[in-house]
Amino acid sequence: MMASYDKEVIRDLIDGKLPWQTTKSIMSQYKDDDRFFKYIDILQDQVKFNDQILLPIGEHLYIVARNSEPQGERVVKCGCGHEFGHYTNNWKLNAVINVRNEEEEIAEIYPGRHSYDPDWMEIREFICPGCATLLEVEAAAPGYPIVFDFLPYLETFYRDWLGRELPPEIGRS
Repeated sequence: MMASYDKEVIRDLIDGKLPWQTTKSIMSQYKDDDRFFKYIDILQDQVKFNDQILLPIGEHLYIVARNSEPQGERVVKCGCGHEFGHYTNNWKLNAVINVRNEEEEIAEIYPGRHSYDPDWMEIREFICPGCATLLEVEAAAPGYPIVFDFLPYLETFYRDWLGRELPPEIGRS
């Protein structure tokens, strides 16, 4: 028999407030059909905007359907409301980027023998310009292009996995 959890239990799961055995049990069982939508409702309560969250793509990043003009456009937003542009473009290009490629900067997070050679690798920190939240970190060879991590097929995810249709995006085909 599939367990169905109310929104408060899912909220406690997200917030890390449940004992490990309960968490493990919830994660190991089949998911109730509306779990994703309960999760989205909880996230929607936590963000500082009213645009509909379609898919979380990071701890503080969401693909949303805009309520303002152009209404229905799908964009990436931080939880603070800062908009990074259309979700099919790499949001990182519109973030504040701190590159750690000097020994002193590297030593701040990787001191002593834990350090690495800046000729071989750099750490890129992607920060929201609206609230200064660190959104993502990537390690790459110097000169390597900024990685575009994730481009979901939203319509397919909603239709084939969630059993719902997404409203069409206005102004896009």
